[in-house]
Parts: sequence; C-alpha cells; structure tokens
Amino acid sequence: MVAAPLSGHLTPLLPLAHALWDSGHEVLLAGGGDAHPLPGADPLPFIDVARSLRVGRLAARSLVAHPVTARAELAGRGGDAGVRSLFGPVNEELTDALVTVAEQWRPDVVVYEPLAVAGALAAARHDVPAVLHENGLLDGFALVRTLLDSRPLQRARLRHGLRGVPPPAIALTIAPSSLVGARDALAVRPGRARGSARSALPAWLSGPSVRPRVLVLRGGGPLRGDLQASAVRALDDLRDDGPDCELVLVRPPARLLRHGRRGVRTVGRVPLDELLPACAAVLHDGSAAHVLAALAAGVPQLALPGPGDRRHNAELVAARGAGLGGPFTADALRRLLHDGELAAAARDVRAEIAAMPPPQARVEVLTALA
Repeated sequence: MVAAPLSGHLTPLLPLAHALWDSGHEVLLAGGGDAHPLPGADPLPFIDVARSLRVGRLAARSLVAHPVTARAELAGRGGDAGVRSLFGPVNEELTDALVTVAEQWRPDVVVYEPLAVAGALAAARHDVPAVLHENGLLDGFALVRTLLDSRPLQRARLRHGLRGVPPPAIALTIAPSSLVGARDALAVRPGRARGSARSALPAWLSGPSVRPRVLVLRGGGPLRGDLQASAVRALDDLRDDGPDCELVLVRPPARLLRHGRRGVRTVGRVPLDELLPACAAVLHDGSAAHVLAALAAGVPQLALPGPGDRRHNAELVAARGAGLGGPFTADALRRLLHDGELAAAARDVRAEIAAMPPPQARVEVLTALA
C-alpha cells in the first residue's frame, strides 16, 4: 500500500490495511517523509521508499521554476498545474524505489493513493493488478491522469520500459456521494487508524456543557496564520454581541497556553471521533481528514479555504450545506451554532457515511484480484 511522503496521505489507507491484515493477508506499507505510522503504534510492516527524497527541496525548486503556479497552489487554485509541479517530481523519484520493492517483495496486489501514482507504475512494471484508493475528496482518477501525463512520470515510465500504465483494476472512494457526486469507485467508510497515540478524554468533555462547545483544531495554512490564535482573538471581540460559547483548543501552541482566557479550554491528543460528539461545531483548516471527521460525527463545521485541496474541500462543505467555507467571523459562528439547516445537513451526511460499507467488506474483492 503506497502513499506519497506527506502528512495525512497514508492514514486514510490504514483502515483497509488493518482489515486485510486481520483477515490473514500480508500487508506492507510504503511511504516515507511525513507519511509513516506512529512508532510503536501500528503492527503493520512499513518501508521507507523516500529516504533520499526531500519534498521541501522539490517544493522550493517548483517555486523557482513555476512561481505563478506555486502562488496559485498556496491559495488553493493551482489546479492540474499545481499537482504536476510538485507531485510529478515526487513520483518520479519514488518510482525507482517502488519498482525495486515490488521486485523483492512480490506483492499480489498494489494499492496506491492518487498522489502516489508511482505505485501504479511499479505494479505495471511487474504485471501486478493495482487498486486506486482515494484518500480525500478530490477526484482520484483525474489526479492520476494528470500525473501520468506529466513529463517526470513519462520519463519514469520510459526508464522502466513501460509504454503505458493500465487503469486500476478497482477503485475505492471514501468520499460521500452527496458531497462529491457519483464516482466510478466502490465506496468504503472512512475511519480512524487503529493504535493512534491518544490522551484520555477529560472528564469535563464527557458530560453536558452549559454553553455550546466549539472545537478549534490546529492549522489554517501558511496564508491564514494560526487558526486557534485567530479564534481566541475573535472570541474576545465577540463578548458583547457574539454567541456565548466555549472554545476547545486541540494541542494549542505554548503561547496560547500561557494566557488563560475565560471561555477557552484546551485538550491534548484525543481522537476526533471522541472529541466531536461533545461539541456543537468545529473550526479547522479544510483538510480532507478534518472535513470527513466532522461529517462522520454530524457536527457543523467551518472549513478555511487554503493551500492544495483545502479550498476545494471548503467549497464542497458549503455547497452541501453541512457547514461553511470561509473566514471565522461572528456571523459564521452564530450560524454554526444556531442554523438548524446546517445541523440537519451535517446529520444527513453522518447517516450517509455510517451506511457506507466498512473496510472489512472490501477485503474479498481485493484479494480476488490476486
């Protein structure tokens, strides 16, 4: 199972990996960089195929070579050009290592996420069926086509004697259809990775709250600054005419811990599926993982438009009516807490996700490819 060497790319694949492992099948995770299981938290074998790859160096090179595209990508408007400029070179460098791993490990099936299309090249090189496993809300087939058409992947393909790369034998999607539309892929319920490091849920989060709780996650992207700090400052400005609520900051930076504020509490590394049911709304940076966690919990959300796929994700949430996409304002907070239509739409998507087949239900269709 192959993921690009960036944070958040491997995690969505882990529920299926565990389902396969629990069914008695051998599984090897391939990633690197920021895409790796937490040390000691996951029993699955892992191989680093990106030891010599420096994503920061490739990103800097892309910025110099394509400054307009890079600026657009930071605003979430990079499109196909933004995908090609970074993930084309990344996958070209991954291909050689993955071809070698496939030659040594001899997999029966290769599962890859859309921005790790090097996995598809390795599968094609060894005539092994490949499975595309979407790990977000973007169209996985479109991402794969974009990357395979890029010059770096054309070079990698020719280097390994491939005239073409077959389409995936099966595609899996974790995206609810009411959010992204119908896709030519088998649905699989998104879930949390087993064995994630965590803290115990504080007692004060286990019971009811006098004021509605608003969960504020870390992030916000390089152009947005620190979302948590912005939320705390905004809450101070909202005292007189804004909603009376309590902010719950997840793993805030030290500077926010030093200054106690009325109506602001903090919590450590607790899984979102345990935190969200205790909250009336959630503010986050627009990442697909945060969007899906909020939808699975049926909690209205505010997703900040930002780099990469974050603007697209925020727009999908707003279009579905299950939350808002935009800056944190008094009016936005008021709507999150009191707009019944937002809450109803969030609950509808929660029911939709709960009805999606679990990863265990897709084990047989994958193993039948071997």
